[in-house]
Amino acid sequence: MNIDGGVEANSRQQQGNFAIAAGPPHSLKQSKTVSSPVDTHSVSRRLQSELMVLMTRGDPGISAFPEGDNIFSWIGTIKGCTGTVYEALSFKLSMKFPTDYPFKPPTIKFDPPCFHPNVDQYGNICLDILQDKWSSAYDVRTVLLSIQSLLGEPNNDSPLNSYAAALWSNQEEYRKAMLRYHKDVGGR
Repeated sequence: MNIDGGVEANSRQQQGNFAIAAGPPHSLKQSKTVSSPVDTHSVSRRLQSELMVLMTRGDPGISAFPEGDNIFSWIGTIKGCTGTVYEALSFKLSMKFPTDYPFKPPTIKFDPPCFHPNVDQYGNICLDILQDKWSSAYDVRTVLLSIQSLLGEPNNDSPLNSYAAALWSNQEEYRKAMLRYHKDVGGR
């Protein structure tokens, strides 16, 4: 083994802004990395695998399926947990997966919007794992379970709907307001 060749190979591996090119060392300087094309095939395989896990686990009150033939756009459903003001209600979610999923979180919204302290008038959800606490270890199942849990345990310290947050302490009044809102937006 040539010592210079070993140093050269190591140097090429450490060059984050250069592509590793076959051929003489001078070719490294000529082949700057341009943003590589996204491997949508591997993202698609990951989403298909997550769909299978979701279907086989059979977690109560959550489901999601691709919308038509587009594996990057799903429709989810969450049912309110027993013992919460959302019990017996069903909520639809719009789920859009970026082409660099799972390194970036999906965009998930209630569609139609849901009356909840952590959901705004457009259905956007304030949940840390969908923003700055996202990890590529999360999957569709864990996200749906987290949103289902959020329904009964809102974070009133960070409300998107301050009216809902203010009502939360009075569960009877909250439920009345939530049911009126749910009926008005066409919820089930």
